[in-house]
Amino acid sequence: MTGIILAGGRNRRMGRNKSFLEIDGERLIDRTVRILRDIFTEIIIATNSPLEYLDLDAQIVTDIFKGKGSLGGIYTGLFYASSEKSFVTACDMPFLNQSFIEYMVKSAAEKHDIVVPKTPKGPQPLHAIYAKTCLPNIKNLMDQDKLKITGFYKGLDVLFIQPETLQSFDPEERMFFNINSEEDLKQVIA
Repeated sequence: MTGIILAGGRNRRMGRNKSFLEIDGERLIDRTVRILRDIFTEIIIATNSPLEYLDLDAQIVTDIFKGKGSLGGIYTGLFYASSEKSFVTACDMPFLNQSFIEYMVKSAAEKHDIVVPKTPKGPQPLHAIYAKTCLPNIKNLMDQDKLKITGFYKGLDVLFIQPETLQSFDPEERMFFNINSEEDLKQVIA
């Protein structure tokens, strides 16, 4: 299985590249690569600014279809992945839980096209496992300029990891938190 990090955002609300925010002396991108490196042999960073990531031990790819947001990043990562299945995460999640990701990988050993955590607020599509079988559905959505990630789930075999399971790994409910603003950053470093 491949680990894919989406780092192609425009960072409009943050005003700077969220990948390089430091928390406890470590850049978010370095922490994410380190966690995924312990689980996956292949790491891909999907970004629109590839030169910024040359210092990392990862394959760097740019969007095949420009301007398609996270959906385009997922498509690009899956397209370039050498594995049939990939774990996809955003670059701005400071509380990734390695044990939970490993649990997801074991859950994906079955024949699911998608393995995604489902919180009471809904699915977490930027912390999910996707198979290459998703590529045609994603491409179809992008062709229609429909960019909601969960829009491509229809017709595929989806395993939703239920809130009770999530709670056992993350009682504080922090592992899906992402940093989008200075206020979010202040919550993390407070």
